[in-house]
Amino acid sequence: MMVMATTTLSSEISSSSSTSAREIHHNFYAINERPVDDISLEFFYKPHTITLLVVSIITIFYSAFTRDESSLENNIWSGILCLVLFFLVISLLTFPNGPFTRPHPAFWRLVFGISVLYLLSLIFILFQNYETVKSIMYWFYPDLKHFHIDSEKQYAVNCSDLTLERFWEHMDVFALAHFLGWVLKALLLRHYGICWTISVTWEITEVAFAHLLPNFAECWWDSWILDVLICNGLGIFCGMFICRLLEMRTYKWESIKDIQSASKKIRRAILQFTPESWTPIHWFDPNCTYMRFLSVTQLVIFWQLTELNTFFLKHIFETPPAHPLNVGRIGLITLIVAPSVRQYYTYSTDTRCKRVGTQCWVFVAIVITETLISIKFGLSIFAQAQLWNIFIWLLIQFVMSISCVSICVVWAKYRWNHVNNIVEEYFIRSKDNFLQKFDQKIIYDNNEKKKYS
Repeated sequence: MMVMATTTLSSEISSSSSTSAREIHHNFYAINERPVDDISLEFFYKPHTITLLVVSIITIFYSAFTRDESSLENNIWSGILCLVLFFLVISLLTFPNGPFTRPHPAFWRLVFGISVLYLLSLIFILFQNYETVKSIMYWFYPDLKHFHIDSEKQYAVNCSDLTLERFWEHMDVFALAHFLGWVLKALLLRHYGICWTISVTWEITEVAFAHLLPNFAECWWDSWILDVLICNGLGIFCGMFICRLLEMRTYKWESIKDIQSASKKIRRAILQFTPESWTPIHWFDPNCTYMRFLSVTQLVIFWQLTELNTFFLKHIFETPPAHPLNVGRIGLITLIVAPSVRQYYTYSTDTRCKRVGTQCWVFVAIVITETLISIKFGLSIFAQAQLWNIFIWLLIQFVMSISCVSICVVWAKYRWNHVNNIVEEYFIRSKDNFLQKFDQKIIYDNNEKKKYS
């Protein structure tokens, strides 16, 4: 009997532990290798591994044996292109899908592959000297030889001279970029408190680093009215409004094979580039743990570091704002951040998810490597740093991040309790109304019985 009981107990323990392990694996799998549900066109979701291998080999074979090899630069350039092409083919076949399946999992596998290539390139750059890096940049973009940052240019001049005409002059393409950028950030973060915290702390970051990056110097009205209130504020509002619309929408997808009209088929094909579903995001809840609290605080501070890298890299390596290097990097970071934030959210809020997603891991490595590159090649700039300003900035970042996150937690608890009170009051009233009607029904029945008795 003792042996049977022990055996039963051990089997129950092993069964529960295996179930727990399966749940942990499932939660990580959902954000790292999400499958596609309800596949209607199987051709577009089959691996096609043999086809890709044959096409890749034929392409490389034809290119290697038919091209002109007299130019050294052309040889190097062709080799790099083929290397990148083959690496992306491998990423298309083997890398994880990530948390998204629209427009197609292959798209996000390519994004992951490009992010890995970018990380490897950054690591290579980290082990070069400044002259070598500049030579590589000149080899890819000869026009950069003639561009130099004007260190004598003055910013934040005559701030007291505020007129409507001067204010309107600042409504340029960069103001539009601010607005669109914050629409996208709101769509990714989906929380007013976190968005406003990042917006305000970024303006403080600009003030703290203005002595190192002259273009950070702005007039008070340009910084707090035009940037924070108008561009950032409208962007956050529009982004959150779009989130609410997407949350209220009913997602029911019809197979394109079942659609008869050509115009409706085109419409369905275009809708393939929209979200399959829209999950409401709750960074905080009434039972918010300290780990989730710290995770959101880290998110706010890490976001500042990502933004800082953009400006330091542009300043250190002297590239114009609209150059393909800057625009391409911002576009790539935007694509990488989308699945990374989703994976980080699940890791921070779901206690059953014990591992961070691979795309999020690569993104963190990219940001840290970019920071190391900025420090290594910008020593002459950081030598001019006012340490007291940096210390105050770090202190403000921690205090404001923790304070704003704490306010968000308190607000989440207040809303939760408020909703609970409304629900309880509704049920109490419903119960009272039911009992009152029930009593009236009994009295009515008794009166009717008395009439006929």
